[in-house]
Amino acid sequence: MGKRIIIAGGGTGGHIFPAIAIANALHKIDNSVVIHFVGARGKMEMEKVPQAGYTISGIDIAGFDRGQWWRNVSLPFKLIKSFWQVRSLFRSFKPDAAFGVGGYSSFPVLRFAQSKGIPTYLHEANAFGGKSNILLGKRARIIFAGTRGMERFFPAEKILFTGNPVRQDVVEVKRSREEALKFFGLYPDRLTLLVIGGSLGARTINLAVRQGVQRWVSEGYQLIWQTGKLFTADSVKVTTGMDGVYVNDFIQDMNAAYTAADLVISRAGAMSVTELCLMGKAVIFVPFPFAAEDHQTANAMELVRNNAARMVKDNEAAGQLMDMALELAKNESLRKEMSENIKPMAKADADMVIASSILNDLEKR
Repeated sequence: MGKRIIIAGGGTGGHIFPAIAIANALHKIDNSVVIHFVGARGKMEMEKVPQAGYTISGIDIAGFDRGQWWRNVSLPFKLIKSFWQVRSLFRSFKPDAAFGVGGYSSFPVLRFAQSKGIPTYLHEANAFGGKSNILLGKRARIIFAGTRGMERFFPAEKILFTGNPVRQDVVEVKRSREEALKFFGLYPDRLTLLVIGGSLGARTINLAVRQGVQRWVSEGYQLIWQTGKLFTADSVKVTTGMDGVYVNDFIQDMNAAYTAADLVISRAGAMSVTELCLMGKAVIFVPFPFAAEDHQTANAMELVRNNAARMVKDNEAAGQLMDMALELAKNESLRKEMSENIKPMAKADADMVIASSILNDLEKR
């Protein structure tokens, strides 16, 4: 009979996709392992996890709203209700271990497991420890860290640096740069900027690109622009008639986008950072300033300090972002240096290291 493991967390792709990658790795090592996910009702994990072939239970939990504080009045009641839901799930599933990937739905699951003496494991993807993970880390068996230097948040003897699991279909070499550019209808002899800001879009990034796109194209460069759903219409309107510009609200084939790009503008979520490291791309990060504990700035600064990336603050993007992009476009040696420096910042086998570590630790018990 295989080990029974609950994987808890979600809310964003940066939590969900690594969790699925680890689940796949667990099955690859031991296909008798039984996995059940727990997420927050109404969040994207409730759709993405079943698509990946796993079962998931939703609990009634929500995170702290930093913008509209009055919405937090019901949080204590939701937390209490979530613990009762978790108790019921544990009675029926009878897990041997619980693994948390971050996100507020992981807290009641792992806290309940710890209260029952069930082994718990954590993955912290960001360079700044999340509050739930910091609380849970005190009683966790192993804390898998996406970046180095996490001793300021967690007990040093429990930390194992693994890097962040990624979607292999995104970072595998599948085609040449020329083939990738052809996919977007672009030219092989022009420097290409990729702009990504998330599925809904990043307002400040989109506004900065919209202001600078005419100059960018007139300088002889081209653009792949993922605008997000909220900014597509205006962006298409601004670029109509421009040669060497691809605009879409969402790019399904991110492998093609990364392969085609010579330079990238991106938010600094843990998933994006790891993918860009593995693809070895010169990148300008514009961290989302309202991320919990401002962890995106911490993620970006980890690379900036190693001359592996550049960063523009969100409130300075309008005046600086496209100027910096043009500066890098004209400096091939600097782009190459950044590309070489960013590659060692990520590990390609994080999912297998985490999965094997969990199973080995459970075997010792």
